[in-house]
Amino acid sequence: MMMRMGHGGLRSMIEATDEKPKITRDLLERVLQHAKPYRLRIVLILGLILAQTGLMLLNPLIIRDLLDRTIPSGNLHRLMWLALALLLIPAVNGVIGVCQRRTNARVGEGVIYDLRMALYAGLQRMSLRFFTNTQVGELMSRLNNDVIGAQNAISSTIVGIVTQLIHAAAILAVMLSLEWRLTVIGVAIMPLFILAARLLGNRLRDIARKQMEANAQMNAMMNETLNIGGALLVKLFGRRQLEVERFGGRAGQVRDLGVKRAFTGSIFMAIIGLISAVGTALVYGLGGYFVIAGTFTVGTIVAFGAYLGQLYGALQGLSNAPVEFAASMVSFERVFEVIDLPVDIVEKADAQTVKRVRGEIQFEDVTFVYDSGNGKQLSDVHRYGSMDNVTGVLSGKMNGPDGDDQAPRSQARRNALEAVSFRVEPGQIVALVGPSGAGKTTLTYLIPRLYDPTSGAVRIDGKDLRDLTLESLSAQIGMVTQETHLFHDTIRTNLQYAKLNAGQKELEAACRAANIHDFIQGLPDGYDTVVGERGFRLSGGEKQRLALARVILKNPRILILDEATSSLDSQSEALIQDALEKVMADRTNIVIAHRLSTILAADMILVMDRGRIVERGAHDDLLQKGGLYATLYETQFRKDANGNGL
Repeated sequence: MMMRMGHGGLRSMIEATDEKPKITRDLLERVLQHAKPYRLRIVLILGLILAQTGLMLLNPLIIRDLLDRTIPSGNLHRLMWLALALLLIPAVNGVIGVCQRRTNARVGEGVIYDLRMALYAGLQRMSLRFFTNTQVGELMSRLNNDVIGAQNAISSTIVGIVTQLIHAAAILAVMLSLEWRLTVIGVAIMPLFILAARLLGNRLRDIARKQMEANAQMNAMMNETLNIGGALLVKLFGRRQLEVERFGGRAGQVRDLGVKRAFTGSIFMAIIGLISAVGTALVYGLGGYFVIAGTFTVGTIVAFGAYLGQLYGALQGLSNAPVEFAASMVSFERVFEVIDLPVDIVEKADAQTVKRVRGEIQFEDVTFVYDSGNGKQLSDVHRYGSMDNVTGVLSGKMNGPDGDDQAPRSQARRNALEAVSFRVEPGQIVALVGPSGAGKTTLTYLIPRLYDPTSGAVRIDGKDLRDLTLESLSAQIGMVTQETHLFHDTIRTNLQYAKLNAGQKELEAACRAANIHDFIQGLPDGYDTVVGERGFRLSGGEKQRLALARVILKNPRILILDEATSSLDSQSEALIQDALEKVMADRTNIVIAHRLSTILAADMILVMDRGRIVERGAHDDLLQKGGLYATLYETQFRKDANGNGL
């Protein structure tokens, strides 16, 4: 019995930390709000705990009766009933335990569901700025580790504390009713438990913390080197053996710390067992004296010894309860931090819903700054009893240079866009050209309202984007980025993301327009072919044509394209160019142009440099000016005019 108690105490010591996070009244009230929908089940759990406690107290009393009364008197009828009771009590206790665990699980899993839904919905509201400044691993940790930690606070930690309190109070009451002097001796040994816990518990926590950190580093390395991009990089640079050796070092560190933790834990258990033996020896020694003196019976001292073991278990569990509870509350704090993050892109309460736009786009003196949004990002909150934050996967640390003299400085600036103004008439094609980093992509991100301007306004059909509902605005705009993202799912599912109820005929029509239907038909599973992680089973041209088909299926009035075809073979490029002509027909088009043919087809060319529009007009007019466009033409577009491609 004492060893069972010791293992539970050992686990709590390892999971606890010396650092005690603060628990505020507001935090507690908010936690209770999340538990409120499950209050009836929580009351039921407490009732079941009381029932289990009452049954647990009966066994030692039955044994006392057997030793002091039933066996000495030779009462076979009473003996039969008491033996039957010893059988029925654990059976009933087991049934109650199953009911309690089931109810507890319903509460815990319900809390997990509620928190995950609130978190995920909150994250979906965040702007692109939030995701560019937040690690994906941190978000996954909030959705998984911290949500489960918060669930444990309600369904495990709080229930455990209440259970131990009820057990300890009930056992103490019974022990005092049996013999108050033995009770005082039994409780007097508790300071030795606390002393042992503090001395070896601190060392165990340090080892456990190091092991968790080593585990986190090992897991992070596996995640980085075993995903498709990491695996490809390892193979291309021939670093297979290096990574195996590096992983061996990380895994070896986890192994060594595990051995050290087990050894230290066994020493802790031995000391706890010795202290328990001291308490038991004192109680049985004094109790034996009282039995010899005729003060009380053998049955009483046996029952008292059983209660003593249960009391030690309950008090040991309560010794670290404050730290365990505070650590669980940190998980709630981290979950609430995400839920409470202010939303960058706010939809007005009276926002208008647009059904169909003409496609006029106007930028009015737009300036935009990519601020880090420090006030709207996740804080680096320490996880008590855990080590999920990893600063470097390969090096184990992240050392940043004081300066980067090799980085290109020509486009370095504070404002991504500055004083940008232009108008696009419905149905026009506008080509954006300029050096890399000039602000072309940033400009296109403002049109579907992935960001809001720092100053100025972006309008569609004369309406400020901030006055429109996000959903109706999204329905009017289609965007094909240079890096096409496909889900690890079938071609059909990836296409239907644009139109959830699209039928087979619609899918085929869109794919024919994008010059990808024949390719899909040639696949073994056709439209039900799984494209692989990020579409890795497809070529760059195939992914781009699928992206075009997806936009065609959406049928937006405004189309934004990053016409990046420089990495494609001539056949794929020709197919995409043909598809682009079909896609762009009868729409307002904003194209980040990489080909002269697109530029020549444009109604207006906007030349960007350092976040500004420095030139605008038609191809011939801009060439005659001899400015930046003429330079770009000579360095980038002239060979395209000669038929050599980009």
